[in-house]
Amino acid sequence: MKNFALLTLLAYLLGSIPSGLLVARFMKGPDPRTQGSGNLGAANLYRLLGLKAAVITFLGDAGKGALPVILALNWLALGAWREAGVAAVGTAAVLGHIFPLYLGFRGGKGVATAFGVVAALVPLAAANLVLVYIMALVQTRIFSAASLIAAWFLPLAVGLFSPSKAYLFLAGVLSGLILVCHRENLERIFKGEEPRI
Repeated sequence: MKNFALLTLLAYLLGSIPSGLLVARFMKGPDPRTQGSGNLGAANLYRLLGLKAAVITFLGDAGKGALPVILALNWLALGAWREAGVAAVGTAAVLGHIFPLYLGFRGGKGVATAFGVVAALVPLAAANLVLVYIMALVQTRIFSAASLIAAWFLPLAVGLFSPSKAYLFLAGVLSGLILVCHRENLERIFKGEEPRI
């Protein structure tokens, strides 16, 4: 139980690290919180600083989701509750990204960090979600639309490739969080106001 508490706290603190802001400062670019879409994610970094910044940001955000989950998979020993404990650690990482301690609890939308969590738990589900995201992006040319579509498919992908009920519940929670965080994007999509690539 002590390991569970420590890993959950670590996951939240790692999730709170603002990868996009750090990348923007390192590359001497504008503050992504005040430029472009105002988001700290890879899509906004792509608009502001190009592909390299976007890739680094994505890897940083995904990594802070994957790392605590990998640690939990190796360190947690909760018996029948092990999978639920690992899922809770993954949730903490995503919540840290969305509500970061270091930025006054105003962070990103959780897409890349959630992907990192899923990639560590159910790699086949993550691989299929990448295909869904790419196909959606090619068809819509809208980053947020591709994220929303991938989020809708998240529980289905995890359910298809993992028998774990805890991981399926986690997928539902992460999907819901991503959809709620994109509610303004969804409104703009319906109005035809969301920017395209």
